[in-house]
Amino acid sequence: MKQLIFVCLFLVCALFSYGQASFANLENYRTEWLILRENNNSLVGIRSFTTNAVKYYLTVDPTTLQTRVVGDRSVSVLYKDAAQVTRSLSGSVYESCFSLVRKTENNLQDAGLNFRLPKEAGINLTIDLCPSHKPLDKAIFEDLLVAFKGIDSTLPLAVSVSGKWMLNHAADLEWLKSLDTKGVKITWINHTYDHVFNNNPLTSNFLLSKNTNLNYEVLENEKLMLKNGLMPSVFFRCPGLVSDRNIIERLLSYGLIAVGSDAWLAKGQQAKNGSIVLIHGNGNEELGVQDFIQLLRTESQSIKTKHWTLYSLSEGLDEEPH
Repeated sequence: MKQLIFVCLFLVCALFSYGQASFANLENYRTEWLILRENNNSLVGIRSFTTNAVKYYLTVDPTTLQTRVVGDRSVSVLYKDAAQVTRSLSGSVYESCFSLVRKTENNLQDAGLNFRLPKEAGINLTIDLCPSHKPLDKAIFEDLLVAFKGIDSTLPLAVSVSGKWMLNHAADLEWLKSLDTKGVKITWINHTYDHVFNNNPLTSNFLLSKNTNLNYEVLENEKLMLKNGLMPSVFFRCPGLVSDRNIIERLLSYGLIAVGSDAWLAKGQQAKNGSIVLIHGNGNEELGVQDFIQLLRTESQSIKTKHWTLYSLSEGLDEEPH
């Protein structure tokens, strides 16, 4: 009996390691637009899938933008019609994000959320993991933990992860997931499965490359994230920050909010209060990492006095950009 209990506990711990279940046997993954009722709360269903014959939904809270996977037995479907779903989102933070993204959707580069968010001192840190043969640049995270030790018990940041990076860096991915126990709360951003790149001009590069299958790039990466125990967020980062109006509109049809940056450090852009800072943690952008570590040193006194901090991307989105 003791052995049976031990095995059950082991399986439960393995399934919910780092706070997120792993859906290894995920099937029938597809886009759906639904309004779901969970107790007295409404959720937006954006994907559905099955695991071991049980149906699940990937959902978005339209007020907080938090994503969760819920079983179909714990929710009821209120609306399936796209027009009804759209009407029910009117006035929500989620709906306002769609409007904000559309203001920049014609940009060739840096469309989406590309402005400073909260008014308070601090930044929104986003770390991109494009495909790379080099190991994860752990110094970014280790220096953050040192800088905020004894100051903040929770450190929110966002990691944009590509499928090809996940497939080739299993140990690094597990290390990132383990940071949750140290207070690092990662928002996982879809950064496409293949992260296509060539030597063409931007107008025919990255997601604008010929024969790019956006449905594959979006959904296959979400599936891989879920299989690896990551919770896909509502945010999406275009490779190279490159897109066009068609790409952005299609991302919105998936329920995804494109995230740009107003402070790509390796390009010499300076971080200001509320900036969406972009650095690469895949070992390919030493300059950006060095600039970020220097930023931490510059703000060290402000960090100690709690006058400079890290923000979650969802903070400040109910305010007008400034």
